[in-house]
Amino acid sequence: MESREQSNRSNPRSSAESLSRPSAIVIGGGFAGIAAARALHDASFQVVLLESRDRIGGRVCTDYSFGFPVDMGASWLHGVCEENPLAPLVGRLGLPLYRTGGDNSVLYDHDLESYALFDADGNQVPQKLVTEVGKTFGTILKETDKVREENSEDMSILKAFSIVLERRPDLRQQGTAHNVLQWYLCRMEGWFAADADSISLKYWDEEELLSGGHGLMVRGYYPVINTLAKGLDIRLNSRVTGISRRHSGVKISVEDGSTFTADAAIVAVPLGVLKSKKISFEPKLPQWKEKAISELGIGTENKIALHFDKVFWPNVEFLGVVASSSYGCSYFLNLHKATSYPVLVYMPAGRLAQDIEKMSDKDAANFAYMQLKKILPDASEPINYLVSHWGTDINSLGSYSYHTVGKSNDLYERLRIPVDNIFFAGEATSMNYPGTVHGAFSTGTIAAEECRMRVLERYGELDLHNLAMDGEMSTSLAVPLLISRM
Repeated sequence: MESREQSNRSNPRSSAESLSRPSAIVIGGGFAGIAAARALHDASFQVVLLESRDRIGGRVCTDYSFGFPVDMGASWLHGVCEENPLAPLVGRLGLPLYRTGGDNSVLYDHDLESYALFDADGNQVPQKLVTEVGKTFGTILKETDKVREENSEDMSILKAFSIVLERRPDLRQQGTAHNVLQWYLCRMEGWFAADADSISLKYWDEEELLSGGHGLMVRGYYPVINTLAKGLDIRLNSRVTGISRRHSGVKISVEDGSTFTADAAIVAVPLGVLKSKKISFEPKLPQWKEKAISELGIGTENKIALHFDKVFWPNVEFLGVVASSSYGCSYFLNLHKATSYPVLVYMPAGRLAQDIEKMSDKDAANFAYMQLKKILPDASEPINYLVSHWGTDINSLGSYSYHTVGKSNDLYERLRIPVDNIFFAGEATSMNYPGTVHGAFSTGTIAAEECRMRVLERYGELDLHNLAMDGEMSTSLAVPLLISRM
Protein backbone atom coordinates (compact mmCIF):
# COMPACT_ATOMS: atom_id res chain seq x y z
CA MET A 1 0.00 0.00 0.00
CA GLU A 2 1.04 3.57 -0.55
CA SER A 3 1.92 5.66 2.46
CA ARG A 4 -0.36 8.62 3.10
CA GLU A 5 2.48 10.99 2.26
CA GLN A 6 3.13 9.25 -1.04
CA SER A 7 -0.55 9.10 -1.87
CA ASN A 8 -0.99 12.84 -1.34
CA ARG A 9 2.05 13.58 -3.46
CA SER A 10 1.04 11.23 -6.24
CA ASN A 11 -2.57 12.18 -6.81
CA PRO A 12 -2.88 15.20 -9.12
CA ARG A 13 -6.01 16.32 -7.27
CA SER A 14 -6.91 16.49 -3.63
CA SER A 15 -9.96 14.66 -2.29
CA ALA A 16 -11.86 17.96 -2.07
CA GLU A 17 -11.20 18.69 -5.71
CA SER A 18 -11.76 15.16 -6.99
CA LEU A 19 -15.54 15.55 -7.22
CA SER A 20 -15.43 18.91 -8.97
CA ARG A 21 -12.27 19.10 -11.08
CA PRO A 22 -11.56 16.67 -13.90
CA SER A 23 -7.95 15.50 -14.01
CA ALA A 24 -5.36 14.26 -16.47
CA ILE A 25 -1.77 13.09 -16.48
CA VAL A 26 0.47 13.99 -19.41
CA ILE A 27 3.49 11.76 -20.03
CA GLY A 28 6.34 13.45 -21.88
CA GLY A 29 7.49 17.07 -21.71
CA GLY A 30 8.27 17.73 -25.36
CA PHE A 31 6.25 20.14 -27.48
CA ALA A 32 3.30 17.74 -27.78
CA GLY A 33 3.14 17.06 -24.05
CA ILE A 34 3.58 20.70 -23.03
CA ALA A 35 0.93 21.80 -25.55
CA ALA A 36 -1.51 19.20 -24.20
CA ALA A 37 -0.85 20.10 -20.57
CA ARG A 38 -1.16 23.81 -21.34
CA ALA A 39 -4.53 23.38 -23.05
CA LEU A 40 -5.96 21.16 -20.30
CA HIS A 41 -4.64 23.41 -17.53
CA ASP A 42 -6.28 26.42 -19.18
CA ALA A 43 -9.50 24.41 -19.43
CA SER A 44 -9.48 24.12 -15.60
CA PHE A 45 -8.29 20.52 -15.52
CA GLN A 46 -6.05 19.34 -12.71
CA VAL A 47 -2.94 18.34 -14.68
CA VAL A 48 0.38 16.78 -13.78
CA LEU A 49 3.08 16.38 -16.46
CA LEU A 50 5.65 13.61 -15.95
CA GLU A 51 8.97 14.02 -17.75
CA SER A 52 11.80 11.48 -17.62
CA ARG A 53 14.57 14.01 -18.30
CA ASP A 54 15.89 16.70 -15.98
CA ARG A 55 14.57 19.32 -18.41
CA ILE A 56 11.54 19.97 -20.58
CA GLY A 57 11.65 20.13 -24.36
CA GLY A 58 12.20 16.52 -25.38
CA ARG A 59 13.78 16.50 -28.82
CA VAL A 60 13.92 20.28 -28.63
CA CYS A 61 17.12 21.07 -26.76
CA THR A 62 18.62 24.56 -26.75
CA ASP A 63 22.10 24.40 -25.23
CA TYR A 64 23.69 27.53 -23.72
CA SER A 65 27.08 26.11 -22.69
CA PHE A 66 28.89 28.03 -25.47
CA GLY A 67 27.57 31.26 -23.92
CA PHE A 68 24.80 31.59 -26.50
CA PRO A 69 21.89 29.39 -27.68
CA VAL A 70 22.52 26.42 -29.97
CA ASP A 71 19.65 24.07 -30.82
CA MET A 72 20.94 20.51 -30.63
CA GLY A 73 17.56 19.10 -31.62
CA ALA A 74 14.84 20.71 -33.70
CA SER A 75 15.84 24.17 -34.88
CA TRP A 76 13.58 25.16 -37.80
CA LEU A 77 10.05 26.48 -38.10
CA HIS A 78 8.93 24.66 -41.24
CA GLY A 79 6.36 26.93 -42.83
CA VAL A 80 6.62 30.60 -41.83
CA CYS A 81 2.95 31.40 -42.33
CA GLU A 82 -0.27 32.03 -40.43
CA GLU A 83 -1.36 28.43 -41.01
CA ASN A 84 1.53 27.22 -38.86
CA PRO A 85 0.02 26.83 -35.35
CA LEU A 86 3.29 27.89 -33.73
CA ALA A 87 3.77 31.03 -35.83
CA PRO A 88 1.48 33.28 -33.73
CA LEU A 89 3.35 32.38 -30.54
CA VAL A 90 6.77 32.83 -32.15
CA GLY A 91 5.60 36.19 -33.45
CA ARG A 92 4.20 37.38 -30.12
CA LEU A 93 7.47 36.51 -28.41
CA GLY A 94 9.35 38.62 -30.94
CA LEU A 95 11.70 35.75 -31.82
CA PRO A 96 13.70 36.34 -35.01
CA LEU A 97 13.82 33.75 -37.77
CA TYR A 98 16.52 33.31 -40.41
CA ARG A 99 15.05 32.12 -43.71
CA THR A 100 17.02 29.22 -45.19
CA GLY A 101 14.66 28.00 -47.86
CA GLY A 102 11.59 28.77 -49.92
CA ASP A 103 8.56 26.65 -50.70
CA ASN A 104 9.99 24.86 -53.72
CA SER A 105 13.53 24.06 -52.65
CA VAL A 106 14.55 20.65 -53.97
CA LEU A 107 16.21 20.09 -50.60
CA TYR A 108 13.01 20.88 -48.70
CA ASP A 109 14.51 23.23 -46.13
CA HIS A 110 17.32 24.99 -48.01
CA ASP A 111 17.86 26.91 -51.22
CA LEU A 112 20.50 25.80 -53.72
CA GLU A 113 22.20 29.18 -53.91
CA SER A 114 23.18 29.06 -50.23
CA TYR A 115 25.65 26.19 -50.59
CA ALA A 116 29.37 25.82 -51.06
CA LEU A 117 30.21 22.24 -51.99
CA PHE A 118 33.71 20.79 -52.07
CA ASP A 119 35.24 17.54 -53.25
CA ALA A 120 37.42 15.40 -51.00
CA ASP A 121 40.55 17.22 -52.23
CA GLY A 122 39.23 20.56 -51.02
CA ASN A 123 38.32 21.92 -54.46
CA GLN A 124 35.09 23.88 -54.55
CA VAL A 125 32.53 22.50 -56.96
CA PRO A 126 31.49 25.18 -59.46
CA GLN A 127 28.13 26.66 -58.53
CA LYS A 128 26.86 26.12 -62.07
CA LEU A 129 27.45 22.37 -61.73
CA VAL A 130 25.79 22.31 -58.29
CA THR A 131 22.71 24.01 -59.73
CA GLU A 132 22.58 21.78 -62.81
CA VAL A 133 22.85 18.58 -60.78
CA GLY A 134 20.23 19.96 -58.41
CA LYS A 135 17.83 20.30 -61.32
CA THR A 136 18.68 16.76 -62.40
CA PHE A 137 17.95 15.53 -58.88
CA GLY A 138 14.55 17.21 -59.06
CA THR A 139 13.87 15.56 -62.41
CA ILE A 140 14.78 12.14 -61.01
CA LEU A 141 12.35 12.68 -58.15
CA LYS A 142 9.59 13.51 -60.63
CA GLU A 143 10.43 10.43 -62.70
CA THR A 144 10.00 8.23 -59.62
CA ASP A 145 6.31 9.18 -59.76
CA LYS A 146 6.02 7.09 -62.93
CA VAL A 147 7.72 4.17 -61.21
CA ARG A 148 5.27 4.48 -58.34
CA GLU A 149 2.27 4.52 -60.69
CA GLU A 150 3.52 1.44 -62.55
CA ASN A 151 4.08 -0.69 -59.44
CA SER A 152 1.33 -1.73 -57.07
CA GLU A 153 3.87 -2.93 -54.52
CA ASP A 154 6.00 -0.43 -52.61
CA MET A 155 9.77 -0.14 -52.94
CA SER A 156 12.48 2.10 -51.54
CA ILE A 157 13.31 5.52 -52.92
CA LEU A 158 16.82 4.20 -53.68
CA LYS A 159 15.46 1.36 -55.82
CA ALA A 160 13.19 3.78 -57.67
CA PHE A 161 16.22 6.03 -58.31
CA SER A 162 18.07 3.06 -59.82
CA ILE A 163 15.13 2.24 -62.09
CA VAL A 164 14.91 5.86 -63.28
CA LEU A 165 18.65 6.05 -64.03
CA GLU A 166 18.50 2.74 -65.87
CA ARG A 167 15.68 4.08 -68.07
CA ARG A 168 17.10 7.55 -68.50
CA PRO A 169 20.82 7.41 -69.36
CA ASP A 170 20.68 11.18 -69.90
CA LEU A 171 20.13 11.65 -66.15
CA ARG A 172 23.17 9.61 -65.12
CA GLN A 173 26.09 11.59 -63.75
CA GLN A 174 29.80 10.92 -63.89
CA GLY A 175 32.76 12.00 -61.80
CA THR A 176 32.20 15.09 -59.68
CA ALA A 177 28.62 15.44 -60.96
CA HIS A 178 27.85 11.91 -59.68
CA ASN A 179 29.27 12.84 -56.28
CA VAL A 180 27.16 16.00 -56.17
CA LEU A 181 24.07 13.90 -56.95
CA GLN A 182 24.99 11.62 -54.04
CA TRP A 183 25.23 14.69 -51.83
CA TYR A 184 21.68 15.69 -52.79
CA LEU A 185 20.56 12.19 -51.90
CA CYS A 186 22.39 12.57 -48.59
CA ARG A 187 20.42 15.72 -47.83
CA MET A 188 17.15 14.00 -48.72
CA GLU A 189 18.08 11.26 -46.25
CA GLY A 190 18.67 13.97 -43.67
CA TRP A 191 15.09 15.19 -44.12
CA PHE A 192 13.81 11.72 -43.17
CA ALA A 193 16.71 10.89 -40.79
CA ALA A 194 16.98 7.59 -42.64
CA ASP A 195 18.80 5.96 -45.55
CA ALA A 196 17.21 5.99 -48.97
CA ASP A 197 17.03 2.18 -49.07
CA SER A 198 14.50 2.23 -46.21
CA ILE A 199 12.32 5.20 -47.23
CA SER A 200 8.97 4.33 -48.85
CA LEU A 201 8.53 5.35 -52.49
CA LYS A 202 4.76 5.19 -52.13
CA TYR A 203 4.49 7.60 -49.22
CA TRP A 204 7.72 9.62 -49.03
CA ASP A 205 6.00 12.81 -50.22
CA GLU A 206 2.78 12.48 -48.19
CA GLU A 207 3.81 15.17 -45.72
CA GLU A 208 2.12 18.52 -46.22
CA LEU A 209 4.60 21.40 -46.56
CA LEU A 210 3.28 24.70 -45.27
CA SER A 211 3.97 27.84 -47.28
CA GLY A 212 6.32 30.63 -46.28
CA GLY A 213 9.58 28.76 -46.49
CA HIS A 214 11.73 27.53 -43.61
CA GLY A 215 12.97 29.70 -40.77
CA LEU A 216 15.86 28.86 -38.44
CA MET A 217 15.09 29.81 -34.82
CA VAL A 218 17.92 32.29 -34.22
CA ARG A 219 17.50 32.31 -30.42
CA GLY A 220 16.55 28.65 -30.23
CA TYR A 221 13.28 26.94 -29.39
CA TYR A 222 13.50 27.12 -25.58
CA PRO A 223 11.84 30.55 -25.24
CA VAL A 224 8.77 29.09 -26.95
CA ILE A 225 8.43 25.94 -24.88
CA ASN A 226 9.30 27.74 -21.64
CA THR A 227 6.48 30.19 -22.31
CA LEU A 228 4.02 27.35 -22.91
CA ALA A 229 5.17 25.61 -19.72
CA LYS A 230 4.66 28.56 -17.33
CA GLY A 231 2.50 27.68 -14.37
CA LEU A 232 2.21 23.98 -15.19
CA ASP A 233 2.77 21.23 -12.61
CA ILE A 234 5.78 19.50 -14.18
CA ARG A 235 7.62 16.65 -12.43
CA LEU A 236 11.09 16.20 -13.90
CA ASN A 237 13.16 13.02 -13.50
CA SER A 238 9.91 11.05 -13.46
CA ARG A 239 10.33 8.13 -15.84
CA VAL A 240 7.00 6.37 -16.39
CA THR A 241 7.20 2.57 -16.39
CA GLY A 242 3.54 1.55 -16.40
CA ILE A 243 0.11 2.78 -17.47
CA SER A 244 -3.00 1.00 -16.15
CA ARG A 245 -6.45 1.67 -17.56
CA ARG A 246 -9.25 1.35 -15.07
CA HIS A 247 -12.97 1.90 -15.21
CA SER A 248 -12.54 4.81 -12.83
CA GLY A 249 -9.53 6.35 -14.61
CA VAL A 250 -5.84 5.67 -15.04
CA LYS A 251 -2.98 4.78 -12.75
CA ILE A 252 0.54 5.73 -13.75
CA SER A 253 3.62 4.06 -12.24
CA VAL A 254 6.96 5.87 -12.08
CA GLU A 255 10.44 4.36 -11.87
CA ASP A 256 11.01 5.72 -8.35
CA GLY A 257 7.99 3.79 -7.06
CA SER A 258 5.52 6.66 -6.92
CA THR A 259 2.11 6.41 -8.60
CA PHE A 260 -0.33 8.94 -10.01
CA THR A 261 -4.05 8.60 -10.66
CA ALA A 262 -6.36 10.69 -12.82
CA ASP A 263 -9.40 10.51 -15.06
CA ALA A 264 -7.30 10.17 -18.22
CA ALA A 265 -3.75 10.21 -19.55
CA ILE A 266 -2.07 11.65 -22.63
CA VAL A 267 0.97 9.70 -23.81
CA ALA A 268 3.31 12.10 -25.58
CA VAL A 269 6.59 10.16 -25.52
CA PRO A 270 8.72 9.66 -28.66
CA LEU A 271 7.96 6.77 -31.01
CA GLY A 272 11.34 5.23 -30.18
CA VAL A 273 10.36 4.97 -26.52
CA LEU A 274 7.06 3.31 -27.42
CA LYS A 275 8.93 0.87 -29.67
CA SER A 276 11.30 -0.05 -26.83
CA LYS A 277 8.32 -1.17 -24.68
CA LYS A 278 9.93 0.47 -21.66
CA ILE A 279 6.42 1.57 -20.71
CA SER A 280 4.06 -1.33 -19.98
CA PHE A 281 0.32 -1.01 -20.61
CA GLU A 282 -2.26 -2.85 -18.54
CA PRO A 283 -4.33 -4.17 -20.13
CA LYS A 284 -2.16 -4.43 -23.23
CA LEU A 285 -2.73 -2.06 -26.10
CA PRO A 286 -4.89 -3.40 -28.94
CA GLN A 287 -3.06 -5.29 -31.66
CA TRP A 288 -3.72 -2.54 -34.24
CA LYS A 289 -2.07 0.01 -31.98
CA GLU A 290 0.96 -2.17 -31.32
CA LYS A 291 1.28 -2.79 -35.06
CA ALA A 292 1.35 0.95 -35.74
CA ILE A 293 4.09 1.40 -33.15
CA SER A 294 6.07 -1.49 -34.59
CA GLU A 295 5.79 -0.61 -38.28
CA LEU A 296 6.33 3.15 -38.28
CA GLY A 297 9.96 4.01 -38.94
CA ILE A 298 12.10 6.06 -36.56
CA GLY A 299 15.23 7.64 -37.98
CA THR A 300 18.31 9.27 -36.51
CA GLU A 301 19.85 12.63 -37.33
CA ASN A 302 22.40 14.12 -34.98
CA LYS A 303 24.25 17.37 -34.54
CA ILE A 304 27.89 17.96 -33.72
CA ALA A 305 28.34 21.66 -32.97
CA LEU A 306 31.91 22.94 -33.33
CA HIS A 307 32.64 26.28 -31.64
CA PHE A 308 35.61 28.20 -33.04
CA ASP A 309 37.43 31.32 -31.86
CA LYS A 310 37.26 32.85 -35.34
CA VAL A 311 35.47 32.43 -38.66
CA PHE A 312 37.63 30.90 -41.42
CA TRP A 313 34.92 29.50 -43.71
CA PRO A 314 32.98 31.02 -46.64
CA ASN A 315 30.01 33.27 -45.91
CA VAL A 316 27.40 30.75 -47.05
CA GLU A 317 24.64 29.05 -45.09
CA PHE A 318 25.80 25.49 -45.73
CA LEU A 319 29.08 23.74 -46.45
CA GLY A 320 29.14 20.30 -48.02
CA VAL A 321 31.61 17.54 -48.87
CA VAL A 322 30.61 15.48 -51.91
CA ALA A 323 31.54 11.80 -52.25
CA SER A 324 30.85 8.72 -54.36
CA SER A 325 28.15 7.55 -51.93
CA SER A 326 25.62 9.39 -49.78
CA TYR A 327 27.19 7.74 -46.72
CA GLY A 328 30.49 9.49 -47.46
CA CYS A 329 28.96 12.94 -47.95
CA SER A 330 29.04 15.63 -45.28
CA TYR A 331 26.90 18.61 -44.42
CA PHE A 332 27.60 21.61 -42.16
CA LEU A 333 25.18 24.34 -41.11
CA ASN A 334 26.91 27.70 -40.77
CA LEU A 335 25.37 29.29 -37.69
CA HIS A 336 27.55 32.37 -38.08
CA LYS A 337 25.62 33.57 -41.12
CA ALA A 338 22.30 33.15 -39.33
CA THR A 339 23.18 34.10 -35.75
CA SER A 340 26.68 35.74 -35.82
CA TYR A 341 28.06 32.95 -33.58
CA PRO A 342 31.26 31.26 -34.85
CA VAL A 343 29.76 27.77 -34.96
CA LEU A 344 29.53 25.08 -37.61
CA VAL A 345 27.07 22.23 -37.03
CA TYR A 346 27.80 18.87 -38.64
CA MET A 347 24.57 16.95 -39.28
CA PRO A 348 24.90 13.22 -40.07
CA ALA A 349 21.78 11.09 -40.60
CA GLY A 350 20.80 7.44 -40.99
CA ARG A 351 23.50 4.77 -40.71
CA LEU A 352 26.27 7.36 -40.57
CA ALA A 353 24.64 9.00 -37.54
CA GLN A 354 24.21 5.60 -35.89
CA ASP A 355 27.85 4.71 -36.52
CA ILE A 356 29.06 8.03 -35.11
CA GLU A 357 26.95 7.49 -31.98
CA LYS A 358 29.18 4.50 -31.20
CA MET A 359 32.10 6.91 -30.78
CA SER A 360 32.99 8.95 -27.72
CA ASP A 361 31.98 12.62 -27.87
CA LYS A 362 35.61 13.58 -28.36
CA ASP A 363 36.06 11.16 -31.26
CA ALA A 364 32.75 12.22 -32.81
CA ALA A 365 33.76 15.88 -32.67
CA ASN A 366 37.15 15.00 -34.17
CA PHE A 367 35.44 13.04 -36.95
CA ALA A 368 33.37 16.10 -37.83
CA TYR A 369 36.45 18.30 -37.67
CA MET A 370 38.35 15.96 -40.02
CA GLN A 371 35.48 16.23 -42.52
CA LEU A 372 35.89 20.00 -42.31
CA LYS A 373 39.68 19.77 -42.76
CA LYS A 374 39.12 17.92 -46.04
CA ILE A 375 37.61 21.03 -47.59
CA LEU A 376 39.29 23.75 -45.53
CA PRO A 377 42.87 22.56 -44.83
CA ASP A 378 43.67 25.71 -42.81
CA ALA A 379 40.74 25.18 -40.43
CA SER A 380 41.62 25.98 -36.82
CA GLU A 381 40.70 23.50 -34.11
CA PRO A 382 37.42 24.05 -32.28
CA ILE A 383 37.63 25.53 -28.80
CA ASN A 384 34.55 23.59 -27.70
CA TYR A 385 32.01 21.13 -29.04
CA LEU A 386 28.59 19.61 -28.38
CA VAL A 387 27.38 16.19 -29.54
CA SER A 388 23.80 14.90 -29.63
CA HIS A 389 22.85 11.23 -29.25
CA TRP A 390 19.19 11.07 -30.29
CA GLY A 391 19.43 7.46 -31.46
CA THR A 392 20.82 6.01 -28.24
CA ASP A 393 19.38 8.46 -25.70
CA ILE A 394 16.99 6.35 -23.56
CA ASN A 395 14.57 9.29 -23.54
CA SER A 396 14.21 9.46 -27.33
CA LEU A 397 15.72 6.39 -29.08
CA GLY A 398 15.50 8.17 -32.41
CA SER A 399 15.05 11.60 -33.95
CA TYR A 400 11.75 11.52 -35.83
CA SER A 401 9.39 9.22 -37.71
CA TYR A 402 9.13 8.29 -41.39
CA HIS A 403 7.31 5.87 -43.70
CA THR A 404 9.19 2.59 -44.11
CA VAL A 405 8.89 0.44 -47.22
CA GLY A 406 5.82 -1.72 -47.68
CA LYS A 407 3.83 -0.52 -44.67
CA SER A 408 0.32 0.91 -44.46
CA ASN A 409 -0.33 4.62 -45.00
CA ASP A 410 -2.61 4.88 -41.95
CA LEU A 411 0.01 4.13 -39.29
CA TYR A 412 0.27 7.76 -38.12
CA GLU A 413 -3.50 7.89 -37.72
CA ARG A 414 -3.63 4.55 -35.90
CA LEU A 415 -0.97 5.77 -33.50
CA ARG A 416 -3.02 8.90 -32.78
CA ILE A 417 -6.39 7.24 -32.06
CA PRO A 418 -7.18 6.99 -28.32
CA VAL A 419 -7.58 3.71 -26.44
CA ASP A 420 -10.36 4.22 -23.90
CA ASN A 421 -9.19 7.10 -21.70
CA ILE A 422 -5.58 7.04 -22.91
CA PHE A 423 -4.77 9.55 -25.65
CA PHE A 424 -1.67 9.81 -27.82
CA ALA A 425 0.30 12.80 -29.10
CA GLY A 426 3.66 13.56 -30.67
CA GLU A 427 5.12 14.12 -34.14
CA ALA A 428 4.62 10.41 -34.96
CA THR A 429 0.84 10.84 -34.54
CA SER A 430 0.66 13.66 -37.11
CA MET A 431 -0.47 12.46 -40.55
CA ASN A 432 0.22 15.78 -42.27
CA TYR A 433 3.24 17.15 -40.38
CA PRO A 434 5.32 14.24 -39.02
CA GLY A 435 8.82 15.01 -37.88
CA THR A 436 8.10 18.69 -37.22
CA VAL A 437 7.71 20.81 -34.10
CA HIS A 438 4.44 22.31 -35.29
CA GLY A 439 3.20 18.79 -36.03
CA ALA A 440 4.00 17.73 -32.47
CA PHE A 441 2.40 20.88 -31.07
CA SER A 442 -0.80 20.36 -33.09
CA THR A 443 -1.17 16.76 -31.92
CA GLY A 444 -0.87 17.96 -28.33
CA THR A 445 -3.76 20.37 -28.76
CA ILE A 446 -5.80 17.69 -30.56
CA ALA A 447 -5.19 15.11 -27.81
CA ALA A 448 -6.06 17.68 -25.13
CA GLU A 449 -9.35 18.52 -26.80
CA GLU A 450 -10.26 14.86 -27.26
CA CYS A 451 -9.35 14.19 -23.63
CA ARG A 452 -11.34 17.17 -22.41
CA MET A 453 -14.45 16.14 -24.34
CA ARG A 454 -14.21 12.52 -23.17
CA VAL A 455 -13.72 13.36 -19.51
CA LEU A 456 -16.39 16.08 -19.40
CA GLU A 457 -18.81 13.71 -21.11
CA ARG A 458 -18.13 11.18 -18.41
CA TYR A 459 -18.67 13.80 -15.73
CA GLY A 460 -21.94 14.75 -17.38
CA GLU A 461 -20.64 18.29 -17.84
CA LEU A 462 -20.33 18.34 -21.63
CA ASP A 463 -22.56 21.10 -22.97
CA LEU A 464 -22.40 20.91 -26.76
CA HIS A 465 -24.71 23.91 -27.10
CA ASN A 466 -22.26 26.18 -25.30
CA LEU A 467 -19.08 24.44 -26.39
CA ALA A 468 -18.40 26.87 -29.22
CA MET A 469 -18.74 29.75 -26.76
CA ASP A 470 -16.35 28.21 -24.24
CA GLY A 471 -13.52 30.67 -23.69
CA GLU A 472 -11.64 28.73 -21.06
CA MET A 473 -8.96 27.36 -23.39
CA SER A 474 -6.95 30.54 -23.74
CA THR A 475 -4.17 28.81 -25.66
CA SER A 476 -6.47 27.28 -28.21
CA LEU A 477 -4.51 28.61 -31.15
CA ALA A 478 -6.80 26.88 -33.69
CA VAL A 479 -7.45 23.23 -32.86
CA PRO A 480 -7.49 21.28 -36.14
CA LEU A 481 -10.63 19.42 -37.16
CA LEU A 482 -10.62 15.76 -36.13
CA ILE A 483 -10.87 13.97 -39.46
CA SER A 484 -10.08 10.26 -39.50
CA ARG A 485 -8.97 8.51 -42.66
CA MET A 486 -9.69 5.08 -41.23
